[in-house]
Amino acid sequence: MTDTTAPTSLLAEPLNAAASDPNLLGWMQGAPPPPELQVRFDDGGMYSFPKLRWAYSNIRRLVPTTNVSRGDGPVSVLPRADRDDIDAVRFTPIGRTETMTWAQSLDANYTDGIVVLHRGRIVHERYFGALASHRAHIAWSVTKSFFGTIAASLVAEGRLDPNAPVSDYLPELAGSGLGNALVRQVLDMTSSIHYSEDYTNPDAEIWQHGRAGSILSRPADYAGPQSFYDYLRTLRQAGPHGEAFAYKTVNTDVLGWILRRVTGVPLGELLRQRFWSQIGAEQDADLMVDSTGTEFAGGGLNCCLRDLARFGELMRNDGVVNHRRLVPAAAIADIRGGADPAHFAQAGYVTLPGWSYRNMWWVSHNEHGAYCARGIHGQGIYIDPTAEMVIARFASHHIAGNMGIDPTTLPAYHALARHLINSGS
Repeated sequence: MTDTTAPTSLLAEPLNAAASDPNLLGWMQGAPPPPELQVRFDDGGMYSFPKLRWAYSNIRRLVPTTNVSRGDGPVSVLPRADRDDIDAVRFTPIGRTETMTWAQSLDANYTDGIVVLHRGRIVHERYFGALASHRAHIAWSVTKSFFGTIAASLVAEGRLDPNAPVSDYLPELAGSGLGNALVRQVLDMTSSIHYSEDYTNPDAEIWQHGRAGSILSRPADYAGPQSFYDYLRTLRQAGPHGEAFAYKTVNTDVLGWILRRVTGVPLGELLRQRFWSQIGAEQDADLMVDSTGTEFAGGGLNCCLRDLARFGELMRNDGVVNHRRLVPAAAIADIRGGADPAHFAQAGYVTLPGWSYRNMWWVSHNEHGAYCARGIHGQGIYIDPTAEMVIARFASHHIAGNMGIDPTTLPAYHALARHLINSGS
């Protein structure tokens, strides 16, 4: 998910980053923790602010997951070249006139952790709250970009036809709203289905999706779909496919089903084969699963921050790591080239003028050719090829949708990119 997920309390004056620090508030401290300090799945508390600031660094303790092994290979060392000039970088947030520093933006965005790579070296790394360098954090819809990259790779390898209808691969969906959508339309989210990701609307389909996949708790009288696959069969078409971008997480779950059908392996194993055992990851990752063991392709990845940065560095280096190509050059070029901005514009993202969405990546089309993976509450990988910069961030903002976070994120990232270019290594 990137612009909605499980409920977040909409406080008029939410606690700031310092006051909502999980360590300060004492979540889950004690043996056992007293009821007022417990963070639980079954009552929805893990998704409410400020409890989510603890939960997002402890997903494995709250919901079922499947392991994504790093394998037996050596860790790919990220050389350090820490800089003391980054915190003072200034920028003007979108819609404001006063400037802000990079350090101030970390608090403004409820940052749990951030790593900046410049030319493959760590130049900036910070952790806050419940997160530490060795701990996993939920990546939410950043997950989509991993599976979008795998799909783009299979297209380049001739194993996946982007112009085939979904039902060619998944006859189970022939009667659903996505059965006649093309794989390309699913990849770029230009399918048209009745599905809302409005997290402020308790009747939005996103809640049905989450309950079906067991990533949200179910009421006692729940009688809906029992798995992600069951839910996908209920989708209804809303209009012609291929005419407008509309962000809907179910597209990625359909893509995940296609990937499993084409490759014959579960998504966790596919992620291990393609990336996690190849990039020199330092920690195992994991994926949230539903009651049938099906992985949540739309947003279930948990990993440590440096490994998220390693994936970003792989993409910055044209799909090559340690002189080995993991992503076909054609797939990288297709991602970076983006899609039709006119399709994207119809979604009305006021903080992303001129952007597009391709293969589950958000493409800026700015002068640096920046593109990114995005997840709710502030998760992200930002790749700036011109500045030779990768930023990986985990966060637990009280606002879920990125439209509320972009004003102090995107200008900060671009300002840092310019700073690294102008100041040299």
